[in-house]
Amino acid sequence: MAERVALVTGAGGNIGAAATAALLAHGWRVRALTRRPDDPRLAREVGLEWVRGDAMSAADVAAAAEGARILVHGLNPPNYRNWRGLAIPMLRHAIAATRASGARLIFPGNVYVFGPDAWPVTSEDSPQRPRTRKGAIRVEMERMLRDAAGEGVRSLVLRAGDFFGAGGRSSFFASVMVKLGRPVRAITDPATPGVGHAWAYLPDLGETLALLADREETLDAAAVLHFGGHWLEDGAEMARAIRRVVDNPDLPIRRFPWIAVYLGAPFVPLFRELIEMRYLWRVPLRLDNRKLVGLLGSEPHTPLDEAVRRTLQGLGCLPAPSGG
Repeated sequence: MAERVALVTGAGGNIGAAATAALLAHGWRVRALTRRPDDPRLAREVGLEWVRGDAMSAADVAAAAEGARILVHGLNPPNYRNWRGLAIPMLRHAIAATRASGARLIFPGNVYVFGPDAWPVTSEDSPQRPRTRKGAIRVEMERMLRDAAGEGVRSLVLRAGDFFGAGGRSSFFASVMVKLGRPVRAITDPATPGVGHAWAYLPDLGETLALLADREETLDAAAVLHFGGHWLEDGAEMARAIRRVVDNPDLPIRRFPWIAVYLGAPFVPLFRELIEMRYLWRVPLRLDNRKLVGLLGSEPHTPLDEAVRRTLQGLGCLPAPSGG
């Protein structure tokens, strides 16, 4: 059987790293696009090849995608900066590369595409009428994939909630709730008590992506699936899970300082972006994963406390287990 080759862009990021690890475990050979392939900090696992290239270069992406069966587009502009100026052309280049190579483009989606008429439970075909700029950009990106299907480009949009995991260092969990590399002395919780919230544990999401990649030929040309992940009926449950894992029921839980964010917004671009997405912490938005479960039989699922434990250990907030 021919070797299965996957190209991953953004392999050092949240979903990109999780997808790379899972694909390697499933026997795929993975090419990872990077501007600095000689960087000593990059992983050097068997089956992983770092190739020089820039996702903003159509030629670089096309060259890296030659012979690949799937292209995982795991890139996002950092810190919400210049989303339209970066995200749209990068996806356009990925679409062109898959059109030329015949690969399937796998696009990690999120809940930004949904507005108030979609919650509390959203299916793959729920209306997409977001009220935010980033939501509108995400809707446009998904539309690009649907339009490309008419030109023979096969795609899969796998939507999920907020990331957490050892590799999710730019997530709310790692950048807000705890402090990287430090023992947990307090928790800053952005959730609204009593309001449900969807979380996606990155290794489970990566495994789901790899399982779908294994059977991508059976999927619709422009497939869309929802990853259920950890749906917490009370968003504050994540903070309580951290308390349980560190074995400190009295660990302080502090509210996220939204007032300070509003005051600083005129001067800090990131704060303005956070304010725009605040609604996701104030309304319940659950992803209906019945279509995914019907396809795979079950969804990969690590129990919440174990997922939180591994996340804290990977982030350097909790000692790793000693011994073998």
